[in-house]
Amino acid sequence: MLDKNEVIKVAKLSKLELKEEEIQMFSEQLPKIIDFIEKLEELNTKDVEPYYELINIETPMREDEPEESLPKELSLKNAPLAEDGFFIVPRVVGGE
Repeated sequence: MLDKNEVIKVAKLSKLELKEEEIQMFSEQLPKIIDFIEKLEELNTKDVEPYYELINIETPMREDEPEESLPKELSLKNAPLAEDGFFIVPRVVGGE
C-alpha cells in the first residue's frame, strides 16, 4: 500500500485533484497496478513480432471549412492566468 503522501504527489504531478476517499482507494490500487506492470516486464518477448494495424482503412476526414473564431474575451475567460489579451503559461524552454 502506498502512503497518502505518495498518492498526493502522483496526483499533483498528474494535475489531478483527489478527494480523501479517492486517495485511500488509489493507495490500495496503485501498488497492484505497479506489481502487474513488473510482472509483464518479466515476459520474454525476444521472438515476438511487433503488432501493426493490419486493416488499411483511411481515416475519414471532414472538409476544412473556415469558421468564425472564438472571441478573445471568451477564450481567455477560463484561463488560469491572462494579461493584455494573452495566455500566461510557465516557461518551458530555456529560462533564467
